[in-house]
Amino acid sequence: MNKEKVLLVDGMALLFRAFYATAMSGYFMVNSKGIPTNAIHGFVKHLFTAVNEHKPTHVICCWDMGSKTYRTELYPAYKANRGEPLVELIPQFDLVKEVVEELDIPNIGLEGFEADDCIGTLAKQLSQQMDVAILTGDQDILQLLDSNITVILFKKGYGNYDVFTKERFHEEKGIHAAQMIDLKALMGDSSDNYPGVKGWEKTALKLLQSHGSIEGILENMESLTKGQRKKIEEELEMLHLCRKLATIHCEMEIECSLDEATFHINQEKMKKKFAELELKNLEQLLKH
Repeated sequence: MNKEKVLLVDGMALLFRAFYATAMSGYFMVNSKGIPTNAIHGFVKHLFTAVNEHKPTHVICCWDMGSKTYRTELYPAYKANRGEPLVELIPQFDLVKEVVEELDIPNIGLEGFEADDCIGTLAKQLSQQMDVAILTGDQDILQLLDSNITVILFKKGYGNYDVFTKERFHEEKGIHAAQMIDLKALMGDSSDNYPGVKGWEKTALKLLQSHGSIEGILENMESLTKGQRKKIEEELEMLHLCRKLATIHCEMEIECSLDEATFHINQEKMKKKFAELELKNLEQLLKH
């Protein structure tokens, strides 16, 4: 018997990717009720393609719940560089969750936290009893790689994936997955809008390979160059803050019943919802 496997889906990452794939050319798939559906259509297509490819026994979809989180309280500039979503995307946020619900896939999210935190918490819980695969476009998630946890990063187009195991990550980066938190703290993250130690993209990886952690670097300051020491001393407070921002919080008070997450689609419910939103050519994509 095949071991059970749960697919944890980063809902917002999938939805945004699906939306911008057609929005850039002005194609929003507006239905007869005047509702744009391009993001929902692309989301379902991505989801079904991933399910066909990776054959999970269980699927859970995790969501961001608004832009205010404990990270924005720690650092108000966190993700403040991101513009407002286009007006055509806004109605699709709630509708896509309705579609997921009609596919009998649990929607999980918690105010004040990001989807990554939900994914991290569930991955740690569920990897004790089954294989966990995380579907996202966000490399931050690579810090969660472990013996039973793989990360599927989607690439351009449908069905193109970059699959990471903890062994592959270590082989390519020369550090362990958990060290990615310190790497991001040192390097910063322009998409999440926190600085790290400025100009340290290459230096950060070398220092972690040599010293293991931020603590290891701080304990061996005498082995750093004068310029490196000066930068760390100047940026020390920001460095510790950036590590808090980079860390996925894996002890959230959420849980999801595995029975509810068993992947089994009720064809009638699915067809009814697809018909209501006028989503065409989707149900035949599912080979599971």
